[in-house]
Amino acid sequence: MTGLRRLLRDAWTIARPYWFSEDRWAGRGLLLVVVALNLGMVYINVLLNQWNNTFYNALQDKDYTVFVHQLIRFAWLAGLYIIVAVYQLYLNQMLQIRWRRWLTEHYLHAWLTDGAYYRMQLVAGETDNPDQRLAEDVRLLIADTLSLAIGGMRAVVTLVSFVVILWGLSGPLTVPLGSFSITLPGYLVWAALLYAIVGTWLTDWIGRPLVRLNFDQQRYEADFRFGLVRFRENTEGVALYRGEADELRGFRERFGAVVRNWWGIMRQQKRLTGFTAGYTQAAIIFPFVVAAPRYFRGEIHLGGLVQTATAFGQVQASLSFIVSSYTDIAEWRAVVERLVGFDRALDQVRIQAATAGSIRRADGEAARLVVEGVALDRPDGQPLIAGVNLTLARGDTALLSGPSGVGKSTLVRAIAGIWPFGRGDIRLPHDARILFLPQKPYLPIGTLRDVVSYPMPAGGVDDATLREALEAVGLPELTGRLDEAGHWALQLSPGEQQRIAFARALVQQPDWLFLDEATSAVDEATEARLYRLLHERLVGTTVFSVGHRGTLRPFHARQLVMQPNGSGPASIVEVAAAS
Repeated sequence: MTGLRRLLRDAWTIARPYWFSEDRWAGRGLLLVVVALNLGMVYINVLLNQWNNTFYNALQDKDYTVFVHQLIRFAWLAGLYIIVAVYQLYLNQMLQIRWRRWLTEHYLHAWLTDGAYYRMQLVAGETDNPDQRLAEDVRLLIADTLSLAIGGMRAVVTLVSFVVILWGLSGPLTVPLGSFSITLPGYLVWAALLYAIVGTWLTDWIGRPLVRLNFDQQRYEADFRFGLVRFRENTEGVALYRGEADELRGFRERFGAVVRNWWGIMRQQKRLTGFTAGYTQAAIIFPFVVAAPRYFRGEIHLGGLVQTATAFGQVQASLSFIVSSYTDIAEWRAVVERLVGFDRALDQVRIQAATAGSIRRADGEAARLVVEGVALDRPDGQPLIAGVNLTLARGDTALLSGPSGVGKSTLVRAIAGIWPFGRGDIRLPHDARILFLPQKPYLPIGTLRDVVSYPMPAGGVDDATLREALEAVGLPELTGRLDEAGHWALQLSPGEQQRIAFARALVQQPDWLFLDEATSAVDEATEARLYRLLHERLVGTTVFSVGHRGTLRPFHARQLVMQPNGSGPASIVEVAAAS
């Protein structure tokens, strides 16, 4: 019961925001109509149950007039049932897509705000495959929640409706016990209750492992799918390394986990299906066996027997809702746990970003960026950089060099506000336009216009500016392809991608520009051309570069070196002005 209460509380925590959101009235209205239609279906089932009595009695009495009348009545009831069932499904799906649209937007906003997506990758934990949580788990949560909630409500209403009927039809049962006897009124109701209790307990005992298996299956499927996507985006590297055999081995391992877990699900579902199938089949004949003595004694007619059996079936099915829905409940529970884990991870990174011991970022002077007393750590808590004090004035050009792995790029990440592990103060110029160019530029899938103007809206930059920027960075062959859509990260070489990044800088005209190995994939002549473009076109822009090449020195007035300190944290020293 404790686990059930926790599960329901977690599910409500995820579901509640939608029902109090700006879309709440549409959602509540649709839910109300869907519930009303389900209640209508229950009412039609009650009428059909009564119809059974009259119809089968007409057959027994060979009353043709009543027989024809009941056929016409059945046609009306069946037609009404079909209409209600169709619109119940249609409006249910409408509610699903509205709810899914809102919840997906809610999670996307939380995931993308304040770099949470980046921080979650650093802290790992319960954040495996966030794409799976957003694309698949949200859909399953909503579909299963509505299905189980409405199904449960319908089962309760059906139970209440048919218990009264079954109680009246079943009559009393006298059980002799030696010298005295016990009379049990409405004995079929008690029989259905006992039948359902035993079936539910056995179903839970047999099917409980399915919860963990379903949870793992979602993760293994997502791991395999992600591996395929990552391979597709790195086909050239794999081809050059001749890494096909290793990739195949990795795919087999990941898919092997899918298969092994699936076998576990198969074994559990085989046991569960074997029991539930037998349970369901026995429920068909059980009421006839129990009610047959009264029929053969002449206490009830054939119609009464069929009506009793039908009512028993409805009561038993309602009481056995958990039995019939156990597989769906197991899947739903796994989905709830995955989304709760996703929520916990989002909360963790938000708390981490707000803790007093983290790096503090604030607005500073308009023409100055100050890094004061900053110490950076690795995600595992090991010190990386200590005692960074750095001031960059508007128009400065500075080059940071040093051995690989000492934390140069991490310092840039801290200035960008995406590295949470550390202490100190970073004061950024108020309302300044800041642009960061990483070593591997991000190129979104879309038109070339979207790629060059990213992250600005493409419509905010005129085509002439985009074409001029592409020509300036040495990509004139792309100027006529602005409307062409594609996966540009696969079509362009690393050097061309880095030149696209410089074109973005020319288009966006930032006040502060940070380049992290942004020319590592181009030749020295192209590198010199790109830096001359920055000096000519971005007059007054502060340029802070991270790089190893000595050819970068002439383009920067200041040279900073990050020096390792044995096994301790590295530090920054300003060596000399570059010539």
